[in-house]
Amino acid sequence: MTIITDPLFYVFAVPAVVMLGISKGGFSGIGMVSTPLLALMLPPLQAAAILLPIILLQDVLSCWIYRRNWDPWNLKVLIPGAAVGVGAAWLLAAHVSDGGIRLLVGLIALGFALYAFLTRGRPLDKLPRPSAPLGVVWGGLAAFTSTLIQIGGPPYYAFVLPQRLEKLLYVGTTCWFFGLVNMMKVAPYFGLSQFSTAGLATSAALIPLAIASNFLGIWLVKVTPEALFYKLTNIIVLLLGLELTRQGVVDVFLR
Repeated sequence: MTIITDPLFYVFAVPAVVMLGISKGGFSGIGMVSTPLLALMLPPLQAAAILLPIILLQDVLSCWIYRRNWDPWNLKVLIPGAAVGVGAAWLLAAHVSDGGIRLLVGLIALGFALYAFLTRGRPLDKLPRPSAPLGVVWGGLAAFTSTLIQIGGPPYYAFVLPQRLEKLLYVGTTCWFFGLVNMMKVAPYFGLSQFSTAGLATSAALIPLAIASNFLGIWLVKVTPEALFYKLTNIIVLLLGLELTRQGVVDVFLR
């Protein structure tokens, strides 16, 4: 199998995979940067498809580690909505051009940057406990955005954090939810012809970097102020959102 050989691709792919690995190592928010960064070089769904095998491998390890620490009620509420969200993203992507997807991805990234700005300093775990119907909605939104851009965290956190779950239970439930959502995305990506021999070979070539970055993330968690790390992440997401929105507007309206 041949891998992608364009050097410019790796200028974006290497930091994207490093940030994904750091995310799995403990700084979960910085993973939001990976797909939008790679989408500067590739169509967004193709970028997400290259990262998906790496994410699935990391999910297997995480779910094994937390195999006894997950909350059945949350998964029962979130997963049905997630299935609808993945299906909705599949349907949208099948009928919208790459430029339209790039525009939507840019707007989603900008929305998350705005969300981070508006909720800064707000203790989400002090909010009222949400209901099951809201869980279906938030699960659907998390899966929808995760399918398009690999960013499902903010909608998920909006539902789970106010529940004040015990730490290991929260971490394990998060791993299992996104592990199941990522498995759901395999069929849509196949159906949309986003997997290719070159793409899968490239994913395999990037896996060692992702694993090394996991350990880097574990080390950074110990030595880096968390607030600074997330502030930098939100700035990067904002800049990427602006550029992807610009590209999408050009593709959709000016060509």
